[in-house]
Amino acid sequence: MKKKKVICGIQQLGIGCKNANESWAWYRMFFGVDVKILGDEGVAERMLPYTGGKPQPRYAVLVVNLTGGSGFEVWEPRGRELNYVQFTPQLGDLGIFAGKVKSGNIEGAWKMMKDGGVNVLGDVSVAPSGKRHFFVMDPWNNLFDIEEDDYVFLNEGKMTGGGNGAILGVSDMDKSVEFYSKIMEFDKVEYDKSGVFEDLACISGGSYPVRRVLLSRSKQLEGPLSPILGTSHIELVQRLEGEGVPAARKLYEGRLWGDPGFIHLCFDIRNMEEVRKDCEALGHPFVCDSGKDFKMGEADGHFTYVEDPDGTLIEFVETFKIPILKKLGIYLHLDKRDDSAQLPHWLLKCLRFMKTK
Repeated sequence: MKKKKVICGIQQLGIGCKNANESWAWYRMFFGVDVKILGDEGVAERMLPYTGGKPQPRYAVLVVNLTGGSGFEVWEPRGRELNYVQFTPQLGDLGIFAGKVKSGNIEGAWKMMKDGGVNVLGDVSVAPSGKRHFFVMDPWNNLFDIEEDDYVFLNEGKMTGGGNGAILGVSDMDKSVEFYSKIMEFDKVEYDKSGVFEDLACISGGSYPVRRVLLSRSKQLEGPLSPILGTSHIELVQRLEGEGVPAARKLYEGRLWGDPGFIHLCFDIRNMEEVRKDCEALGHPFVCDSGKDFKMGEADGHFTYVEDPDGTLIEFVETFKIPILKKLGIYLHLDKRDDSAQLPHWLLKCLRFMKTK
């Protein structure tokens, strides 16, 4: 029987930083990502086109919030000087402009972060979807959009859930919509609006006219890890021409993958070869391929990368094995399971025993 491509959801948002443990401590405190799926020190040797043509030492942790949502891969390059973005990113600049985070209690999350000394940008406002949200800046100038969202996998009483997607700057909206709709199956247009938006006024470049498209998936959740990853969406923003409006700049121009900032958006998938076929058919072949023998810490899998129409790095990961009760030597082996079926919720909830306080 022919295997089909399964997009399980957004697995994680990659964040380059100077000190992974310090960054994770902050994300754990304010975004509740207290379960470490893996931590690994090694050498990034399969991303050579984006690491200056040579292997680069690194340390990384993959962390999740079991309330539900995607995780964060907090990535620390080692053994080289970091190259920071040399300008203030503005709405519509090309690449991953902001990460999105779920919240089942938007007013409570706003107050918790404000009281905790977080750099909260403005008040709670209303997006074109009708959902409430607000923006925060982490201590390393990464922007996050905290969004009202009622998806729950495990109710732990937290003010936020996990990741909810990202805001990406694009240069040609129609090309980008086609790319994310056909390959990632984010095929449902929640809104397509143009203008200057009041709910964006508090962020850099928020006064520029833009075209703003929110994409989500029409399919029901499927795949082994999809109950944790949950629903998510992708917000594409194209800066429109106008008097005094600067041209969009690439956020990673002249920098290496892993340098501080949002380095990639990663999708959890099943059946990599089917993903490969779809990418090639749309003119976006894999630019990096780990092969099926890749290991990262306690996990096994197969990762690949493509570039979106503006060169933003998109990762696909087909996971074969992850630890679930590492102290007891218990692992989830996913390579022989039904690709579309969800793992039992009780089994996935065992990940709570891997929490870090």
